[in-house]
Amino acid sequence: MNWKPELDELARREAFAKEMGGADKVKRQHDQGRLTVRERIDKLVDPKSFHEMGAISGTAEYDEKNELKALTPANCVFGRGKIDKRPVVVVGDDFTVRGGSADASISAKPTMAEQMAHDFRMPIIRVIEGSGGGGSVKTIETKGAANLPGGVGGTTWYWYTTTNMARVPVVGLGLGSVAGLGAARLAASHYSVMTKSSAMFVAGPPVVARLGQSLDKQELGGWQIQTKAGGVDHAVDTEEEAFECARKFLSYLPSSVFDLPPTTPCDDDTERTDEALLNIVPRSRKQIYKMRPIIESVVDKGSFFEMGQNFGRSVIAGFARFDGRAVLLLASDPYIYGGSWTAEACQKVVRFVDLAETFHLPVVYLMDCPGFMIGLEAEKAATIRHGVRAMTAVNQTTVPWCTIIVRNSFGVAGVVHQPAGRFSMRYAWPSAYWGSLPLEGGIEAAYRADIEAAEDPKAKLAEIEDRLNKLRSPFRSAEKFWVEEIIDPRKTRSLICEFARLAEPLRTPGVARMAIRP
Repeated sequence: MNWKPELDELARREAFAKEMGGADKVKRQHDQGRLTVRERIDKLVDPKSFHEMGAISGTAEYDEKNELKALTPANCVFGRGKIDKRPVVVVGDDFTVRGGSADASISAKPTMAEQMAHDFRMPIIRVIEGSGGGGSVKTIETKGAANLPGGVGGTTWYWYTTTNMARVPVVGLGLGSVAGLGAARLAASHYSVMTKSSAMFVAGPPVVARLGQSLDKQELGGWQIQTKAGGVDHAVDTEEEAFECARKFLSYLPSSVFDLPPTTPCDDDTERTDEALLNIVPRSRKQIYKMRPIIESVVDKGSFFEMGQNFGRSVIAGFARFDGRAVLLLASDPYIYGGSWTAEACQKVVRFVDLAETFHLPVVYLMDCPGFMIGLEAEKAATIRHGVRAMTAVNQTTVPWCTIIVRNSFGVAGVVHQPAGRFSMRYAWPSAYWGSLPLEGGIEAAYRADIEAAEDPKAKLAEIEDRLNKLRSPFRSAEKFWVEEIIDPRKTRSLICEFARLAEPLRTPGVARMAIRP
């Protein structure tokens, strides 16, 4: 007279689902040092917060009486949970079931996960292993036909995968061998992390061997390859570290573009000064210095979260907080090509400026850029084309912007230190040095006739250089109001904190005019 038999049947099917691909496949996963998808989700979200959807979907086996004998679950696990008490969508590949391939997938599950994130305005975290629901040559036999990529009904999932990047924060975690569609899902994220034992590639070693390239997984798509190429943002030693990175990344962002970045309590004095900033930049322009200590000095203590460190290395990018308010921080790295913008650095600028615009983050730029990278390799890489694209991305932003000119600002890349055509805050340190091009090399070009005609060319060069150095003083520029303020470096933190407070009411929720691209 009640529904207990049906509830018992439900519990039986749920038990089958929790067995995943079977004890032997689970053991193999553990023996290779990897967690199962369910273990991963439990460690990623707040305890006991995960609510799974579609747990008992899969491939069932029945006896002659049409009674259930066994159930192999679909190799996609998804649902909603919480991270730091905020709702998120989590979708994960179960490698214990057919290696995460399409043969054992139900395409509606990852699609629904993306739809839920999109329509309910929740961040989505993709836990990816294998082909991520992608194809396998065995699919031809199991389906009885070859799948046409993006064929009838096959574009919905792809549409959500990239469209969500303009709507909600998207995190990709590569926790094994990630290929094909799985690699695309990992790349189509705002922030991607892989474990150092993992690998990512469009096609794996057996396929590329047909090209005559005999490579193992790490040689083809290991973490050093992918982080340097910009395919993945960060690599960590353990899966637990990957989960912590995902949680920290999300802490700086709103749940969707219809909200604003959260402000957190701050017990770090906004007027705090650091005497070390007085001498951190050498007087000799031939000497370099480290930018990251400057970053750590001026941000709220411990708040800098760097992303894409191994790609476009002359530009440092990440999140930071000032007086508890989240910003997108860009900075030059003088240790890499003197801080000049390479083609890769320009691509990095575009990506992170887009990120700031998408999620309403003010931008802070600690600048020391001597211009675009020059030379034959720079020309082969079409640096100027990428540079103009970076300039366009900066000019298209609407978020508040603050620039601290620490040292160099030269050439066309020097122009791209703030958006054109609107107000932004700009301060210069006394060490700042700018112009159309640096004196070094420029004097020889501009004053060639005078130098060649002199009795002592070296002395003439030194005379001209001394004269121009006096004229290029930042104080001369300030006299003409070509730079608004020259500041004591020790005041940098307080001024940026003030900027963050002033910028707070200017942030406007909604879909950005220029949405981020993968």
